[in-house]
Amino acid sequence: MFHYLDAMLQTLLNDSAAPRLVVDAETSFVTPEKSFKPQLTDNAINLFLYEVKENRELRQTAPNRDLRDEPRAIKRAPLRVDCAYMVTAWSKKTGEVGVTESHNLLGQAFYWLSRFPEIPEQYLTAAGLTGQLFDAPTMVAQMDGAKSAGEFWNALGIPPRPYFNLIVTICMDLDQAVEDSIVTTMSSRYLQTEEPSSEEEILLIGGTVRDNAGKPVPNAWVLMEPYDPVRDNEMKVTDKDGHFVIKKAVRGVGFSLRARATGYPETPPRQFDVVPSATGEYDLQFP
Repeated sequence: MFHYLDAMLQTLLNDSAAPRLVVDAETSFVTPEKSFKPQLTDNAINLFLYEVKENRELRQTAPNRDLRDEPRAIKRAPLRVDCAYMVTAWSKKTGEVGVTESHNLLGQAFYWLSRFPEIPEQYLTAAGLTGQLFDAPTMVAQMDGAKSAGEFWNALGIPPRPYFNLIVTICMDLDQAVEDSIVTTMSSRYLQTEEPSSEEEILLIGGTVRDNAGKPVPNAWVLMEPYDPVRDNEMKVTDKDGHFVIKKAVRGVGFSLRARATGYPETPPRQFDVVPSATGEYDLQFP
């Protein structure tokens, strides 16, 4: 999973909307040892994954349940995992020129990554981090995870360098079902305060898009209608197994689903009167 996160960050840094200096720099995830230097370009951004730990503040202790009329599966809640990177900038040039260039690159990377309090879903999907049940929040230079940075640089045998921390929180599905069944609807409830009236519910639904032979269709577009920004039900893209997840569905509210994919006719809209559906599944199939 962590290599998918690396790929996502590289895609984010290579986005054409990012500062040109950031886009043109190579991205590296190796340990920045004494011999480290840019290999392909004049500058490099190094993201060293120095710590992985559970985010206990976001821990969900209650299990996730299948909300069909007769629940058949109970699964452990996914872990919320903080992945902490030490971000540094490097230049092939030496002396004051090299310092100036690396500082400029570090500042541009700081500026660009700070624009994303949450990782947009398209970056997660493109990197293979599909099925994230919660948004992926980030923190830039807000936690001093590298408390012994001086010892770190000494151990590598190089002078201390300026850096900032990037922490991305992702979901790790433990996939431990009590009973053997596919969960297509998940519900999580949490309290904003100690008052029961502050309870909020996050309801997620998911399904599979298949062709007329029953085989999963990756990279299909799935749309929930009517559109509602509160539901976060913009176009979703299926993963390599044809699965899709729609977040923030509203309990009791009807909707329809339809799918499109290159080389297939559009599926007819499939109507659901309520959430969760009476059948407990939301699959779509191309004619």
